[in-house]
Amino acid sequence: MDLDVFVTAHHAEWDRLDLLLHRGRRLTGAEADELVTLYQRTAAHLSGIQSSAPDPVLIGRLTQLVARARATVTGTRRAGWRDAARFLTAGFPAAVYRARHWWVPTALISTALAVLIGWWISTHPEVRAAIVPPAELQGMTRPGGEYETYYSSHPAVSFAAQVWTNNAKAAAMCLTLGVFFGLPVLWILFLNMLNLGVGAGLMSSAGRLDTFLGLVLPHGLLELTAVFVAAGTGLRLGWTLIDPGPRSRRTAMAEQGRAAIGMAIGLALVLFVSGAIEGFVTPSGLPTWARITIGVAAETAFLLYIYGVGGRAARSGETGDLEDTGRSAGLPVAA
Repeated sequence: MDLDVFVTAHHAEWDRLDLLLHRGRRLTGAEADELVTLYQRTAAHLSGIQSSAPDPVLIGRLTQLVARARATVTGTRRAGWRDAARFLTAGFPAAVYRARHWWVPTALISTALAVLIGWWISTHPEVRAAIVPPAELQGMTRPGGEYETYYSSHPAVSFAAQVWTNNAKAAAMCLTLGVFFGLPVLWILFLNMLNLGVGAGLMSSAGRLDTFLGLVLPHGLLELTAVFVAAGTGLRLGWTLIDPGPRSRRTAMAEQGRAAIGMAIGLALVLFVSGAIEGFVTPSGLPTWARITIGVAAETAFLLYIYGVGGRAARSGETGDLEDTGRSAGLPVAA
């Protein structure tokens, strides 16, 4: 394609489309028909330029023009209850299901790391001494010590809200910072597993690992799963930047980014549930078996939701991306 000749041949159509778009609602019937025709032609022009003669400046101009024309032709779409229902019954679980090859290995490797750290600390007194003085360690791990009173040190409502905010922030960071080749995600994961491993190791050294697990498992199963999903998605986003596959890097990153934003909303709801469990169930007077049962039930329900509802939606073609009417204009490019 001779780009100069192509621009000379069609720039009048693009200028005319731009003029019609600036007139907005003041179009006659004939002008409205002309706008639709010019929109379709310009979209085809954009596709041809992207495939044959990519020019960043021209592509940027035509992309904006096509997006504005599309918004004018299709009208503004407002989200409603239908969108929320679709998101919860298809979009979010399908996105998590499709990312399972990333977050499941992330969960397994991270858990193994936490167990290894816990074992190392519990079996090496010199490591424990470097972490916390023996006198303080006894105060932390004894019955009624800091590890136990932590969950009941604040009113349940405010504690649950604080936990939810912190965890949602961590999940959002994993989802968004994945764009930096996934490196910040690995660091966030390591800090979380280090914190978990240190707690398990210190309590195990005092012979109170069962108490520690009884406090962590009720809320931790669902909470950590949400973090692993966020981290796995962030890592996939980072890998997409390296290897976008048959799509252009821009298109692939846009698709993964939109799915990640939707996933952040869904995970915030999941973390709200785990925060409520941590605020109201973990410090409650319920027997340990009852608290753990609640945690296992919440985790099981989430996994059934993802692998049942999400798997079915994914197999029917759902990706977790926005519906066509909610996306910015984009056209296929040559592989």
